[in-house]
Amino acid sequence: MIPTRSKPGASDAPTILIVPGLRDHVAEHWQTLLEAKLPNAVTVPPLDRDKLSCAARVAALDAAIGRINGPIILVAHSAGVMTTVHWARHGARQIHGALLATPPDLEAPMPSGHTARDDLERNGWLPVPRGALPFPSIVAASRNDPLARFDRVSEMAADWGGRLVDLGPVGHLNPAAGFGDWPQALELIRELK
Repeated sequence: MIPTRSKPGASDAPTILIVPGLRDHVAEHWQTLLEAKLPNAVTVPPLDRDKLSCAARVAALDAAIGRINGPIILVAHSAGVMTTVHWARHGARQIHGALLATPPDLEAPMPSGHTARDDLERNGWLPVPRGALPFPSIVAASRNDPLARFDRVSEMAADWGGRLVDLGPVGHLNPAAGFGDWPQALELIRELK
């Protein structure tokens, strides 16, 4: 269960709600390490079933948001970004801001070992919402992400009304690309506060 506030007395600070991608929680992932560093951070719990369902992921995010009192900053990675933008189409709760890191281009063919486009479409991920988000956002993009070309992420950021941050060549910003800790996340979150 997600606590309504991680630290007593932190009522003025936004809760950092971490929205992981389809692979959920990975011990050495920057989101997991970030949650351990921040007293006001919690993570959307992993799904026990319907793990590929966009609707199930959006419902899990909505439930996590519903259990938090006070302002919220979303910190999403990969398919967690897509969960966030799908949630934003219908979510009723005001969000203080969102850090959207390395969103995948689900409309393009995925590399081997990743979910096929047909499976993504069948599970409600397509089309990718392209309207302006109802909250400030920072979209952090990689120059060599195997899951999305930089120009496509730049288009998504513009459509969502987000500020694009060029991270340079950081792959998919995950342990496979050499990222456990990602200190820049803290700087970008501070910009949203």
